[in-house]
Amino acid sequence: MITAPFAACFLYQKDQHALVSPKPNVTIRPRLYEAKLDNMSPDISKQIAAAGVEYIAGKIEKIDSDNKILTINLVNGSQTTLTYDRFVLATGSQLTIPPVPGFYEYGFNVDTLEDAQRLEAHLQALKSEPDSHARNTVVVVGGGLTGLESAAEMPARLKAILGDNVNIRVLIVDTAPALGAGMGADASLVIQQALSECGVESRAGLRVEAIDNKSITLSNRECIESNTVVLATGVKANTLTEQISSKQDTSGRIISDSYLHAKAISGVFVAGDTVKAPTDDKGNYNLMTCQHALSLGRVAGHNAAAELTGIPLYPYNQPKYVTCLDLGTWGALYTEGWDRRVCFTKNEGKRIKQQINTQWIYPPELGRDELFAIANPDYVIVP
Repeated sequence: MITAPFAACFLYQKDQHALVSPKPNVTIRPRLYEAKLDNMSPDISKQIAAAGVEYIAGKIEKIDSDNKILTINLVNGSQTTLTYDRFVLATGSQLTIPPVPGFYEYGFNVDTLEDAQRLEAHLQALKSEPDSHARNTVVVVGGGLTGLESAAEMPARLKAILGDNVNIRVLIVDTAPALGAGMGADASLVIQQALSECGVESRAGLRVEAIDNKSITLSNRECIESNTVVLATGVKANTLTEQISSKQDTSGRIISDSYLHAKAISGVFVAGDTVKAPTDDKGNYNLMTCQHALSLGRVAGHNAAAELTGIPLYPYNQPKYVTCLDLGTWGALYTEGWDRRVCFTKNEGKRIKQQINTQWIYPPELGRDELFAIANPDYVIVP
């Protein structure tokens, strides 16, 4: 199999290459915080066919890595098994919901397209509700990139739905001592300024104790009236990683070697959010981001095929790291390096973010030769 930046598994046999996924679509997960959700799940059937890959509509139920057998639940309701010579696990990650009272029952999120559509439907339905503090208030829980982007986008979303004259309120809650603290002092100050200008209130250094359908209670005993609580509480690798007998990190990712092998397991490669691999020789590791998943997929796919054909394997190496954070109507923040040096802000940052969101992370509609060219592990998206 080959790999790609979406939840799928790939099987390689010497005379067959197959992709297993419930749908032949790539969900553009980095954009699900946005209000408009058109073209967020492009069909890649043509690309799959052009690459000469068989598509199997289903989900893997069991991985027998000792005997190299996969049990697959097909979308038609039946079950089948397949053997493999090489296998690439690229099933991504999913939202981690902490055991806080009310999170499962009343929380919204943007983890999947269906979740994002549910949130948008809920926000649109607020128009028919009586004017109240709870109706007009959205609380975002979690100050990572998804939480920050969701919060920054929300004031404009609410105004577009409820009207400019409504007294809306958007808050973001995070346990860190300051919003954006994980990105370093300089970037954190930019983020705090941007959120303030967007109209987002900060509740840093606090935990959520409970939520219900009309309020949220914080660890400082503050109770905020809100009908809409959006969870951005971090992600964990797909649970299929638990079926592979290899060392994992705290996020459930399989720790690999530089060639993206699942260590001590013959014939299994890991990519995207299912793997933790060194990006350089300075102690940095890939993050659970599209930026790293794209390169990891290229390398894992190449190496799975290379082992079968006897050509040299390619070591994963991605020393350049950038961050581009959408900050709503304020613009965007673009940083470079693991110390996240601030390079571009506001409109300049927004231009880069829009290029990433509308071009770089979408599957190209190309022929076989062009697809294989950009699947080369030497191909670089971020120069």
